[in-house]
Amino acid sequence: MSQRMSPSEPFGARLRRVMDERGPLCVGIDPHASLLADWGLNDDVAGLERFSRGVVEAVADRVAVMKPQSAFFERFGSRGIAVLERVVREARAAGTLVVMDAKRGDIGSTMAGYAEAYLHKDAPLFSDALTVSPYLGYGSLSPAVALARESGAGLFVLALTSNPEGPEVQHAVRADGRTIGATMLAHLAAENAGEEPLGSFGAVVGATVGDLSSYDLAINGPLLAPGVGAQGATAADLPAVFGSALRNVVPNVSRGVLRHGPDVTALRAAAERFAGEIRDVVAGR
Repeated sequence: MSQRMSPSEPFGARLRRVMDERGPLCVGIDPHASLLADWGLNDDVAGLERFSRGVVEAVADRVAVMKPQSAFFERFGSRGIAVLERVVREARAAGTLVVMDAKRGDIGSTMAGYAEAYLHKDAPLFSDALTVSPYLGYGSLSPAVALARESGAGLFVLALTSNPEGPEVQHAVRADGRTIGATMLAHLAAENAGEEPLGSFGAVVGATVGDLSSYDLAINGPLLAPGVGAQGATAADLPAVFGSALRNVVPNVSRGVLRHGPDVTALRAAAERFAGEIRDVVAGR
């Protein structure tokens, strides 16, 4: 299934449609050295390209979202970035939405520069959405928010991540009694107010963080959920973590799919298995 979707249509609307059509699975593209070795590839630009474009060839026409991790391309310098440009272009041409996992966060003109690199329609790395860090203050993201709106793109804001260091910041309590994580969710709910069928400003919420019943995840936007597969979470765990927000969850699987390469058939089978399990859980089956 290949369907070109106009980037002028809001990201949230495009995401809702492709999630409903293909199932709500995001496959990460994480070409770190150990996975390249598992595929029998050298840890060089040629190996990077074979791995990354192989993943796109295998699954980009059948999953809702792909999420390249920019760091694993940046480590090869300009040649690695050139590979990343091709990966983004080919994945989007196959009808999947691309979330650039770069976790950018800065202030003023620097934040605007990062936004232009990934969210400007004419940028070589233009992506459907970008992960961003709000921990210089949510307002520091305003250049990215503005350009995302203009370009029909989206953002995924780090809110409740599953890394063990995250809680010292995200669970810290403000003077008003809200945690920092809850504050970020509230900002996103405000960004998405009134948007139909889904807002374009999402949160990153780990699938392994446990009980989130004290947090309001009803932000009218997508929840990117890393942690399914090799990190220990399963599709069956998602309802307990996300509750009534489950339909808007985009679970991310990386190694659970990628370790099946370079065989294209095996990669597709792994992605389809995860997508089917997640689709069944969301449907309550």
